[in-house]
Amino acid sequence: MQYRPTLAHNNVMNKETIERLSSRTSQHFLDSIAVKQEAEKILPEFVARGIVAMTDCLQAGGKIMVCGNGGSAADAQHFAAELIGRFERERQELAAIALTTDTSILTAVGNDYSYEEIFSKQVRGLGKKGDILMGISTSGNSKNVVKAIEAAKKMGMKVIALTGNGGGKIATLLDENDIHLCAPSTRTARIQETHLVLLHSLCDGVDHLLLD
Repeated sequence: MQYRPTLAHNNVMNKETIERLSSRTSQHFLDSIAVKQEAEKILPEFVARGIVAMTDCLQAGGKIMVCGNGGSAADAQHFAAELIGRFERERQELAAIALTTDTSILTAVGNDYSYEEIFSKQVRGLGKKGDILMGISTSGNSKNVVKAIEAAKKMGMKVIALTGNGGGKIATLLDENDIHLCAPSTRTARIQETHLVLLHSLCDGVDHLLLD
């Protein structure tokens, strides 16, 4: 005979499940807070440099190009949207392009060349000296982001890199003219959460310089 749990058993099981899941959720908050607190100790000066670089670029008629994969692609689009639209205050539109959105380009380059080239070809086709490339990679090793950074640097573009996990391959490509915002974590979820705070800080700083 197949076992069927009674209502009383379900209630006990549900209570235990809710308590267990509540504890796991609390730990996510605590872990996220801990990473952000560590980031606050080491990253604000680099964020400030990124804000100045972006503002100078935009005021000189340049643009910000942003790329990443998966959740980082969503962050790239989010960031570009807040520059074109607004962050928290009304202001002029700011030139930004997410290199993750044109499916015809992405599929054509991925099919005819390789997935590793989907961002670098756009950088070479759309970018110019004086622009900024923002590359987002939680591992620091995303091959298409690496190639995009290599292309940007050959063109004389400044790079702002958002990474985690120690910076990976991307960290080795950057020099004193670039800005490296490396979330102090090896866990993808925690890195992505920190990246979101960094992106919002960049938006806020640009608005502050332009409007205040």
